Amino acid sequence: MFTDEDAERVHHPHDNAIVITLLIADYTTRRVLVDNGSSADILYYPAFQQMRLGQDQLCPVNLLLVGFGGMKVHPVGTITLPVVVGAYPQQITKEVNFLNVDCSSSYNAIIGKLTSNS
Repeated sequence: MFTDEDAERVHHPHDNAIVITLLIADYTTRRVLVDNGSSADILYYPAFQQMRLGQDQLCPVNLLLVGFGGMKVHPVGTITLPVVVGAYPQQITKEVNFLNVDCSSSYNAIIGKLTSNS
């Protein structure tokens, strides 16, 4: 949740992307895009490697993602990781099922469903 104080230097209306830092699997993950329109939570493979998580932790998945511009990508697998949002004392931890994707991106992750009940 964002407060009025968070919006003090934002010119309204705005259409800028919301890019945040999250603690994913005890790793400070910068450049996380918040995209409520995304139907999946994505963790890009280079970020996965930096977290030093084992390839054996990925569960195989057989699906095809279609991204911007019609680019099609086969995920490497899925992985469920704890994500900490906020700072003490106002923080929550939620288990998030990420699709792991090995393709080029300026982000380390995309959070699309974090606030939903699914």
